[in-house]
Amino acid sequence: MAPASRKPDLLIVDDDPLITDTLDYSLGGEYEVIVAASRPQVHALLRQIERIPGLALVDLGLPPSPHRPDEGFRLITELLAASPSMKIIVLSGQNDEANARHARAIGAMEFVSKPCPPDRLRALLAQVSHVTAPEPTGDSERTIVGASPAIVRLRQQIEQYAAAPFPVLIEGESGSGKERVAHALHARSGHCARPLIALNCAAIAPTLVEPTLFGHARGAFTGATGPRAGYFEEATDSTLFLDEIGELPLELQSKLLRVLENGEFQRVGETTSRHSNARVIAATNRDLRQEVRAGRFRGDLYHRLSVFAITVPPLRDLEDDRLRLLEHFQSLHAASAGTAGRASFSLDDDSRRIWLEYGFPGNVRELRNIVIRLATKYPGQRVNPAQLLAEMDVGAVADESSGPPALSGMPGTPGEAGSIEAARRHLASARQVDLDRLLREWEQSYIQAALFMSRGNLAQAARLLGLRRTTLYSRMQASERGDD
Repeated sequence: MAPASRKPDLLIVDDDPLITDTLDYSLGGEYEVIVAASRPQVHALLRQIERIPGLALVDLGLPPSPHRPDEGFRLITELLAASPSMKIIVLSGQNDEANARHARAIGAMEFVSKPCPPDRLRALLAQVSHVTAPEPTGDSERTIVGASPAIVRLRQQIEQYAAAPFPVLIEGESGSGKERVAHALHARSGHCARPLIALNCAAIAPTLVEPTLFGHARGAFTGATGPRAGYFEEATDSTLFLDEIGELPLELQSKLLRVLENGEFQRVGETTSRHSNARVIAATNRDLRQEVRAGRFRGDLYHRLSVFAITVPPLRDLEDDRLRLLEHFQSLHAASAGTAGRASFSLDDDSRRIWLEYGFPGNVRELRNIVIRLATKYPGQRVNPAQLLAEMDVGAVADESSGPPALSGMPGTPGEAGSIEAARRHLASARQVDLDRLLREWEQSYIQAALFMSRGNLAQAARLLGLRRTTLYSRMQASERGDD
């Protein structure tokens, strides 16, 4: 048998076969190329392959809306949720600076307009492979950087709760560092000799959550060719980190509650009870109290998970810690790029003021990527405001403060004169009104608006709409199929 390929994996996502065939041919010598034409195809591929690619080229204009970036934004957030260390380069048929800033804010490393010569892509892939800082490991993974009162309080809570056997609920915005807090709790616990086991509930198909958590018997479902242990078994005598716990399907919440209460669970397709003593740490960017009131999250599970609760502050509230984090990621980047001891970039006075005033909508994840790009582009140089602003998602800040986008362009949509008056005029002027079609258009407009405001994050869009992520996904799938 031939030895397994040692080439790095490269995921290419584009619905144009001419582009994917060309890139596969030109890059196949250096990379193990995996091709997909849509988000659903990417999800199907990731369930089949053994390792998640470390590199990805992602087109923003994916079906079903090839002229809009929403699907591409969503895929970026999902890929990074599944593998935070993945380096993503965005491909786009439109040289849109606003889209480029959005893509970088949610975690993409670079933005390239199409058509792009394969040689340039090859050089760019090699560059991001070698100069980007990997996810911190070892002691750096346990470090909570900062000296602001909010961070001092956060460290105190970690020290207080780490050794206790009870669950901990970590709350905070996307990118704020909830996973790092979970690792810090594990590192200071009595389970630190064993690895922490982590599952992102928002990055896995709802139908796969139960077998992933609890395991399955052979033949329990299509594709279950053999028995497999779940994460609760693997996390025995260790810590199980459930990220985005607010996305856990309601029907599974009672099973999780049972494990938390007595440690018992069953593999899918089995009747034998098993036991796990895993310490559970959960994290969410949702307000679970509001989810409980809305009937989307079990109140008894919420109270069981939140025996101890930690709120990770957003970066905009951390004052001068934004400068400390800048220096921290400069050091990490220099160590990974082999440039330790050399001068990195610095900010001039105006840029420093902009840095301290910027809201960082992507929180620490966005700050880290900005540091990496500046260190790569301007080594040893003073960065001026124009250079800094080019790396920031300043448009997103304006969008968030101005409210949802106007929807007045849709046929039959109520305007400023009021919904009843607009409906009356439309009924009077139209030959025939298709109410079902109008309601579907209203729904899709709100979904698109929510996806725009959340920069493609499906979980955040669902929260804006007052829906569960699985419900929103089902409605989007129905729309793509043209269901009534």
